[in-house]
Amino acid sequence: MTAPAEVAVHQQAVSKAEQKAVLDYWTPQRIAALTGPSADKPPKSGPDGAPWTNQNALPRTVGRLFFTDHGEDSSCTATVVDSANGSTVVTAGHCVNSGNLLGEDNQWSANVMFVPGYHDGEAPYGKFVGRLGVAAATWLKNDAQHSEKFDAYDQAFVVLNPDAQGGRLRSAVGAAQQIGFDQPGDRPVHQFGYPRAASDPAREGLAEYTGARLAYCTGQAEEYPGTPDWPEPKGQWGTACVMGGGSSGGPRIADVDPKSGLGTVVGDNATSGYLNSAGHACGHDDPACTRHLVGPQFTSAITKPLYERAQRTP
Repeated sequence: MTAPAEVAVHQQAVSKAEQKAVLDYWTPQRIAALTGPSADKPPKSGPDGAPWTNQNALPRTVGRLFFTDHGEDSSCTATVVDSANGSTVVTAGHCVNSGNLLGEDNQWSANVMFVPGYHDGEAPYGKFVGRLGVAAATWLKNDAQHSEKFDAYDQAFVVLNPDAQGGRLRSAVGAAQQIGFDQPGDRPVHQFGYPRAASDPAREGLAEYTGARLAYCTGQAEEYPGTPDWPEPKGQWGTACVMGGGSSGGPRIADVDPKSGLGTVVGDNATSGYLNSAGHACGHDDPACTRHLVGPQFTSAITKPLYERAQRTP
């Protein structure tokens, strides 16, 4: 049985001056630099990746998370979850804290800003600057060499400051997704993200794979065990999906109501893996294999202590 996670926190921008500095940092030019080039090609959609066009509550609760990692600007995806403070989003651990490519020089992300409902450079519900990053202390020790030890902890929360008008995130978007712990992984899910690339060349350069618009995949989640060289811990689930970098941190949602767009976040997007029809891991160059977007299933042992620490932050 997994012991309860030890919680690590990091203050981001707290004072008004710090918050203004983050908002000033993210100029339209910087954001545009994190948007891939578009391609003039016909649309292509499927359950393994498509633009989300339903204007229900779903696109208000998912947004782009901008940050600086080891001096390099980047973006992930994050989700508004129901919380006591009305200011909490869930994302992947590596979007909040990471080492370098060698797993060294651990650093917390800087210049953290969340834009719910982001599309085409627009912030229809405002911009929210990160106040507090919350991750598992175990994740901070990730050495990039032992996925079987650390990947279960690739999950995190960010507590956000009010917007420029003093409004809290939950009030600004008017909705929040529920969060679930210890839910079964073997079930149909929807996965969302702002990918800046697609693993399918036919979809590379479409707006929903440049970071400009929200994309999603849907299908039966499967558990990814990893490979002999790179084994994964139990509980890494996801469905077939072509979404690439930028979709990290996006939600894996069960029981999405097609009318309201609300459901229960049961995990996050963290990495990719290839599975054959029998559910066995295989190589990306094997035509019988399908790319899956996978990540940890949320648990009472690891996720709940992080969530409770985040949602109790005033």
